[in-house]
Amino acid sequence: MDVSMKNTLMETLGIEVVEAAPDKVILKMPVDERTHQPMGYLHGGATVALAESAASIAGFLNINPKTHQVFGIEINANHIKSIQTGYVYGTAEPFHIGKRTMVWEIKIADEKNDLISISRCTVGVVPLKNS
Repeated sequence: MDVSMKNTLMETLGIEVVEAAPDKVILKMPVDERTHQPMGYLHGGATVALAESAASIAGFLNINPKTHQVFGIEINANHIKSIQTGYVYGTAEPFHIGKRTMVWEIKIADEKNDLISISRCTVGVVPLKNS
């Protein structure tokens, strides 16, 4: 993948790419002071940021970046379990890969593979102005 994470939200939250393929993206995020809410648990917003990042990277791997770009246009999340420490992994897999939209399911799990959150993200595929 030819995209830098430097100076991005992903860098701020400590998100790392574990696996990146057109049909599956796995990201890893620490559960620490960067991703906690005030009571010391993983912030739901950080979880959603992880989910949308995984879907966006997966979408990017399914386009020609010389002619198109992808943008998240809708995301939902159901938070199942709380966590205070360790790492969570976001795994994005496709429901639909189309010419103008994609729909990705993202499961967020802890290091024991317990489900923390589940999301669905719709990604728009937008032609670049100069293509």
